[in-house]
This record gives sequence, C-alpha cells and structure tokens, in this order.
Amino acid sequence: MATAKYIETVGRRKTASARVRYTAGSKLSMTINGKTLESYFPIKEHQAAVMAPLTLAGVMGTITVVVSGGGVNGQVEAVRHGIARALIEEDSTRRTDQKKAGYLKRDPRAKERRKPGLKKARKSPQWSKR
Repeated sequence: MATAKYIETVGRRKTASARVRYTAGSKLSMTINGKTLESYFPIKEHQAAVMAPLTLAGVMGTITVVVSGGGVNGQVEAVRHGIARALIEEDSTRRTDQKKAGYLKRDPRAKERRKPGLKKARKSPQWSKR
C-alpha cells in the first residue's frame, strides 16, 4: 500500500506560523485546522489571498494546514507563504512567477517591543515644563 507523497513546508508572518502539507492532484481540497477554507476564513478577501499562489500556478491538489498564533490577517499571510513554498518545492520553474507576485517573501514586520520608561515602543510620557 503506497501512500501519496506530500510536501511539507512552513509559512510565517508576525507571530503566526502555518504548517502546510501539499499533495498534487486533479481536484482541489483544502482543510485548515480541520475546517474548510470557507468556514475558517469566512471573508472573501482572505480566501482569495490564500488561493492566490494556486491560481497563479494553475494547479490543484490536497492541502492540509495547521496554523497557530497571530491574528486572522497574519494567519492568512502565513498560509499563503507556506502554500507558495510548497509549490516551489514541487516544481522549481514556478519560482519566478511566485517571487514576482511577492508570495515567497517572509514579511519580517512585527510589533516593536516596549522599552522601559516609555508608554509604548516609542511613545514617551507627556512632558510638562512646570
């Protein structure tokens, strides 16, 4: 009994981390944390962002994602990053298109840490002359 080989990659954004398992196939099925794409990300823009690497490459397959941490938008971008990495691992000729679209870049922007003596990362307490 031979099981289908899958490709496992990791996508990250802010504090969100997504483990993506991709198996090439003739029809598309996606589960995220045991739910369908539509039930986990009900907003259409989020669904389109997750599907963007697949539509760009024009491929189908079975995708299983386990995502944790961060907020909804961070999770969406982490899943997109992981899917794009999996597609590249399967076929390296897709790299130029995915890279040009910006799906392979691990966006490093995250919230800056709070410094002592300040209210927030850079906001200082109100100053009074007297």
